[in-house]
Amino acid sequence: MPSSSTPTERQKRLGAELRKMRVAAEASTVYAAGLLGIDRTKISNMEVGVRPIAPSRVRTLACNYACADPQYVDALAEMAEQRERGWWEQYRGTLPPGLLDIAELEWHATRIRTAQTVHLPGLLHTDEYARAVFGAVLPELSRLEIELRVAHRMERQQVLDRESPIDYVGYVHEAALRMQFGGRDATQAQLVHLCEMSEREHIEVRVIPVDRGAFPGAGHALLYAHGVVPQLDTVQLDSAHGPEFMHADAQLTKYRAHLDWMEDASLSTAASRDFIHAISSQI
Repeated sequence: MPSSSTPTERQKRLGAELRKMRVAAEASTVYAAGLLGIDRTKISNMEVGVRPIAPSRVRTLACNYACADPQYVDALAEMAEQRERGWWEQYRGTLPPGLLDIAELEWHATRIRTAQTVHLPGLLHTDEYARAVFGAVLPELSRLEIELRVAHRMERQQVLDRESPIDYVGYVHEAALRMQFGGRDATQAQLVHLCEMSEREHIEVRVIPVDRGAFPGAGHALLYAHGVVPQLDTVQLDSAHGPEFMHADAQLTKYRAHLDWMEDASLSTAASRDFIHAISSQI
């Protein structure tokens, strides 16, 4: 199988899980290579996502690593088998790879929870609001770069519209609702859209009013993507340098606790819609 010098985040995650299993079994790369009849360097390349691995080989390694979780092994084998090009690949070479990794993460998630304190949830953006968000990036983007990002963001929303849409929960701080990206009219249109989307059965928008006081975390935009099995959950944080992906057990536990706090601190979906409508009328 051909190698990839620039593996996707999903490819790197599969490799990381294979390494985690091997380390837990206290097995060496030499042992793993012997199981597959390959050079040990290819095991290292598989574990960093540079070299693909066949589903049958995933199962061979898992069996000999004495992994006793068949659902986890099935999920890894499925990750190894999925090689079709996703819609996001049309943007490869024109957008930063991290943006494509976010789209791929969302596409394969079973549920998404997100927390926003400045921007509104990306999967619920109008194109005008998204254009204003990308227009505020430093260093400034060209008009073409902005339009590419807007088009990509709009296509990401397929996960909410497809035949089997994901369950989506967005926790939104009141401060984000009052930020006027694109001006008064664009913001009002965005808030109306937010309420309309929250009427869908599989979408929740929960507002955290400012009078709730302090909240955990540093205010980073947070996306928690639930995997097919809990071991494959992923956290994605926004940063000035691009998206950061995390999946260590301690990190997952930490951010689940953050989102659970927001669940408890936020208004109900119905009360949130009323709250958003009230803010829209004040703008």
